[in-house]
This record gives sequence, C-alpha cells and structure tokens, in this order.
Amino acid sequence: MIYEIPKQMKACVLTGPHAFEIREDVPVPVPGPDEVLCKIGGVAICGSDPGVFDGHLAGEWPPSYPFIAGHEWAGRVVALGKNVTKFKVGDRVAGEAHKGCGHCRMCLEGRYTLCLNYGRKEAGHRHYGFTTNGAYAQYAVFHIRSCTRMPDGVLYREAAMCDTGGVALHGVEIAGIIPGSTVAVIGPGPIGMMTMKLARAMGAARVIVIGRGSRLESARALGCDEAVDFTKTEPVAAVRKLTDGLGVDACFECSGANGTISEAVRMCRKGGRVVLLGVPYEEHDEPVPFKYIAHNEIMISGSRANPNVSWKILNLIKSGRIQVRDMVTHTFALDDMDKAMDTFINRRENAMKVVLYPNGGEDA
Repeated sequence: MIYEIPKQMKACVLTGPHAFEIREDVPVPVPGPDEVLCKIGGVAICGSDPGVFDGHLAGEWPPSYPFIAGHEWAGRVVALGKNVTKFKVGDRVAGEAHKGCGHCRMCLEGRYTLCLNYGRKEAGHRHYGFTTNGAYAQYAVFHIRSCTRMPDGVLYREAAMCDTGGVALHGVEIAGIIPGSTVAVIGPGPIGMMTMKLARAMGAARVIVIGRGSRLESARALGCDEAVDFTKTEPVAAVRKLTDGLGVDACFECSGANGTISEAVRMCRKGGRVVLLGVPYEEHDEPVPFKYIAHNEIMISGSRANPNVSWKILNLIKSGRIQVRDMVTHTFALDDMDKAMDTFINRRENAMKVVLYPNGGEDA
C-alpha cells in the first residue's frame, strides 16, 4: 500500500507564550531510522497542554519556538524510516509521549518514563509534544518504540485515550488492586475517571470519588459507587464513615491540589497504599502525617506517565472491559483549536476529554 504524501501540511504551531497559528505550509517531516511517519487520525487535549501553550515552562516545554505540541494521538502509518520492520504502511497505531534513550539504567529496567537522559536528543531521548514536535498536525514522525498497533474496530478517538488510560493503569498497577477491595479517587478529572474505571476493571468492588461541582456529577454518571463533595463535608471523615471506620485499601490522588496527600493518607486503612497521579504546580508542597504513615505502614508512591501499558489499554477498550467513548465529550477540527482549548480549559458544556481531527475524521 502506498499513500500520497504531500510536501506541506496543516499544523497548530506555537509561536511564543500564549500564541499559536494554524499554518498550512509546514513541511511534512521525514522519518529517520527506526521511525515512522503517521497521518494523525485523532489527538486529545491533555491537562498538561494548556501549560505548554501558555509558555509556563518555556525553555523546557517547549524548548524553543516555533513548536508543535500534542501527545495523546492515534493515526495511520504512511511511510517507514530505515530499518523499520515492526510496522507496515497502513497500520493504525496509538502513540506514547515518552521514548527513552534505551540504554540508561532506567530504560534497561523498562522504566523509560524515568529516562536518565531526559531532554537529550543526542542521546536518543524524545518526549513528543513537550521537547520534540508532537501531533497537533496532519502528519508527525515517531519512533517505533512510541507506537502500538491498534486492534481492529477501535476508533481513533478511543485510541487517543490510550495515554490518559495508560497513566491511570500504571498507577493502578503500582497500587496492586486487591479483588473485592475499596478504593478512593481524589479528583474526578480525566485521569481520575479513568482510574475509577480501571480500578473496577482490575477487581475493586467499591470506588469512592472525592471532588466537587460538575466533575463530581460526571463521576456519578460514569458509575462511581459513592461520591463525596469536599465543599459540603470533611472528605476524610466522609470516607471513613463510608468504610465503617476502616478506611480504603488504596487511595489515588489525581488532582495535584495542596492538602490532598495528607487527606489521601488518612483515608487509608492500616497497610493501605497511596498513589500520586496528580501533577502539582512546582510551588505546591505540604506536610504529611509522618507518625500515622510509619505506625500504620502506609505505602506512598509517585507515578509517572504510562510505561509498558498501551497494549493493555487498547485490548481493554477492544474487549469492552473499559468504556472510553463516554469520556470524549467534544470533537473539533484542527482549525478550531482555539475553541477546542477554550472548551477544555473552561469545561464548557461539562467537557471531559476533547479530541481534534487534523485530517477530518475517523477515516484518516
């Protein structure tokens, strides 16, 4: 199969902090060794993207301008670089943002999202949409290690949820969900909702979600067992009451808000686990209940991104074990990036996940 590849493409190009343009004259990139050129079918807005767009971490994310962001994508392989045997032209694939150097200690342990050569392109590291051009474009180049073949029947807008779902699944695996257990999720955003779905798929019997407003209503609609509104009740006391004073087996902090680590710890039973999935601002810091943690053997773990789980998420979507279509509340053309970003940031019409179609739709 041969695809006609244009010389130029449409892309959303960041030109500086708080500034972007939809350009139609961006050169289509050429894949190098072990890379593939993909025609982007769908790309979802991530909670980290507004920070990349506003230049909050300019110099690192992105390293310079002009820049193409976007990392939660799915699409079709249309050209192969040298030495590529893993994929063929025509394959539909879902992407990952992280591609480790492949040779540092963390990469050799399979923990490539913790690559010791982060940001060093000369060492082989890539972080698509953050330090390396990403998927808010009609075409993009990716290393084969950052692509996973999509099962037949999975839509692009579903596979674009592979990153969000993978972040949640990595955290759920770290927690070691016990069949029949009770878990709490703090923060009912996209990561929190996927954590709720995956905790149940992995065997949790009860999921308690802590949040407020329309997002908490979404948690109820998407199937949580109990919802705690922290604006109306003290959340630790509420969770303790719901568990007859015992506490939950695991608590997932998915908000990144101040004060929630201490709450997560105190929601846990003796021997419970806390997994930190939320991404706080750099200046966020808080004390923790040191004695409670030590005396009750509470395990606390960070969790970064979605290593080694994309195939699992795609198979769970294919089998129907988890539903992600109900997470994608809005879709837009790439030309409507400003409206799409406004919808996502300001949660217009109770937006949860917003997907853009750079090539017009599901048949890309």
